[in-house]
Amino acid sequence: MSEQFEPFYDVNRTYEDNYEQGPFGLFAEALKGEPGAEEGAAAAEPAQPAESFLGVPVNLAFGIPAGPLLNSRFTTAAFRMGFDLATYKTVRSRAWGCNPFPNVLAVHPKSADGSLTPGSDELDEGVLADTNYELPISISNSFGVPSQDPDRWQPDMFRAIEAAGPGQLLVPSFQGSRVEGMSEEDYIADHATTARLVKETGAKVMVMNTSCPNEGHNRLLCHNPQLVGRITEAVKNEIGDTPLMVKLAYFPDDSSLELMIRSTVERGTVQGFSTINTISAKLVDAEGRQALPGAGRDRSGVCGNAIRGAGLDMVRRLAALREKLGLDFAINGVGGVITPDDYRAYKSAGADSVMSATGAMWDAELAREIKAE
Repeated sequence: MSEQFEPFYDVNRTYEDNYEQGPFGLFAEALKGEPGAEEGAAAAEPAQPAESFLGVPVNLAFGIPAGPLLNSRFTTAAFRMGFDLATYKTVRSRAWGCNPFPNVLAVHPKSADGSLTPGSDELDEGVLADTNYELPISISNSFGVPSQDPDRWQPDMFRAIEAAGPGQLLVPSFQGSRVEGMSEEDYIADHATTARLVKETGAKVMVMNTSCPNEGHNRLLCHNPQLVGRITEAVKNEIGDTPLMVKLAYFPDDSSLELMIRSTVERGTVQGFSTINTISAKLVDAEGRQALPGAGRDRSGVCGNAIRGAGLDMVRRLAALREKLGLDFAINGVGGVITPDDYRAYKSAGADSVMSATGAMWDAELAREIKAE
């Protein structure tokens, strides 16, 4: 792997090693100096925040979504590298283990532009995955939403919030946990409990993850809009007027997407949507065998360049429904943002804010490149 392919999350190390030893690359260098000491950092920021995220002023509504920023060291490095929105990796009400290593592989769709199409046969027949990382980058995301115990992540999240510079915002992500024997009411209550724990850290906004494919194929919470509506009502009872955004997967039809909006925004429980998460695909090696080892891991969420088309499609459709229904909610565009052009494409599609996970992992300068243009 060449020097330019040194991601701040080291794909050759376990999740646990990354959590304890990371971040790496330029993110590690950013942590060595004092805040604001990076060359050109101060000059790159406007005197006053020019944009906003869920009503909170920020310099540029661009950052990193839930996933690669594992703890306060990662989020602090992101702020110092110019990412004004840093999302703390999704937390739970209890400690939750990570899927076995490896979790990340390079993914190579068959299409000429490297894209994956939701609902296509390729997703079930198999997509090549290996360790040949090359730009434009697409990767597997097979972690299973691990979480530290609240006794550990709460004080660390507080430190992450405090590390934000002027015009920057820490965005905590959370979700409920399905446990064997748990009733639907218990599941709803677990979301509310986790949201309360996040609120206790001083969070100004928060994002609820309803779209992790590792919860089981075709069992995505976001594909049950009525249940999401009930959950967000319970969450809102805990967090009050703190703005809440919901992370969505791809929706194949507008009727379900409209039902999601009516079940949440229309009832005043949700102030925005972040989309998309990943696209679930069967991953195979060059011989057609399961690429990720272990039972139940024949499929994985794919992120990066491969899902940009699907992400842009969801943003356009959400923007159209926002206008059609006459409702006011924010749209955060995520998926395949590798270059400044991709950022602009999401803004043109109707996104109020934009985030990059995979692209930012491989290009720590991405926020500065966007601001320079």
